[in-house]
Amino acid sequence: MSQPLHDFSQDPVHDRFQFLVNAPALFNAVVTAAELGIFEFLSKAPGSEFDGIREFTGLPAHQLRVLLHAVCTTGLLERRDGGYTNAETAERLLAPDAPDSWRHILVGWRDIYYPAFAHMTTALRAGTNTALAGYPGNEPTLYQRLAHTPELEAVFHASMSAFTMHSLSGLVEREEFFSSARHLLDVGGGDGTTTSALVQRYPDLRVTVFDMPSVARLAAGTTATGPDGRVELQAGDLFADAFPSGVDTVLFSHVLEIFSGEQIVALLSKAYEALPAGGRVLVYGYNVSDDETQGIFSARLSLYLNILASGQGMAYPAKDYEQWLRRAGFGDVSTIAGLPFEHGLTTGVKA
Repeated sequence: MSQPLHDFSQDPVHDRFQFLVNAPALFNAVVTAAELGIFEFLSKAPGSEFDGIREFTGLPAHQLRVLLHAVCTTGLLERRDGGYTNAETAERLLAPDAPDSWRHILVGWRDIYYPAFAHMTTALRAGTNTALAGYPGNEPTLYQRLAHTPELEAVFHASMSAFTMHSLSGLVEREEFFSSARHLLDVGGGDGTTTSALVQRYPDLRVTVFDMPSVARLAAGTTATGPDGRVELQAGDLFADAFPSGVDTVLFSHVLEIFSGEQIVALLSKAYEALPAGGRVLVYGYNVSDDETQGIFSARLSLYLNILASGQGMAYPAKDYEQWLRRAGFGDVSTIAGLPFEHGLTTGVKA
């Protein structure tokens, strides 16, 4: 006698499962539509019919039919009376070609993040980032190896920069920390996206961006130091070289999650040594929930770090950062939680 089929109609996890198992193909369809400029085209010509989109993209009719069907199933495109229109989310996030467009984010995830996830079982069993073997060089992290492929490094930083712009408000708007700061050290500041936002918001703030040489060169091409010289770019190794001195605030934004707990304590200790009494350290980035069951952005980041980027690290819960700050000597430790995209801001003061 056959067993009755389970009724999943009231099970939201089942619905999520059905979307999840189809998501890789649909994700790539959305990125392809963005690369072809379909969202941008429909922003300028909403309601365009199939033939107009075909003429714009140059795709064969059958292949375009397949692509449009896939993107419509995500809800990002809507079809009414034979014409196609961007959904509100697509219009806002995918149609623009500005530096913070999700188009840049998704291309980086497709070209760098997601190919590595096919190696997840191997990497997690090995306990190291085995997917890194697909990149030239012998350095232990993706960030170092990308220096051998400047074009891909540019794609990576364009993606990182665009996503950073979406999450920056939780940091930049904290006037209680920045309005009184005079010289900030942005450790691992990348292409200077965070620094640019800070100096624009706080006219009395000077910033030194400290990162490895290839990234410093990239930042030099994208970060305006301004006529008053308020931004300085300094190349160096985060662990081997001393932090620049003369600062009153040290910022780690989207940096410490790359490393192990002991490495994080070492970097926080270097920040402690670089700061004067009363100086402040700021740690900004993803925080997984304290019970480590919530946070889809945090989960994606943690997997990427271990499989490809560094072979360690994760989007740690805020309580871990608070413990490490105290170990490094900082007092008055606290966390501002619930910031955009699962972010938190943990701070400490040198006694």
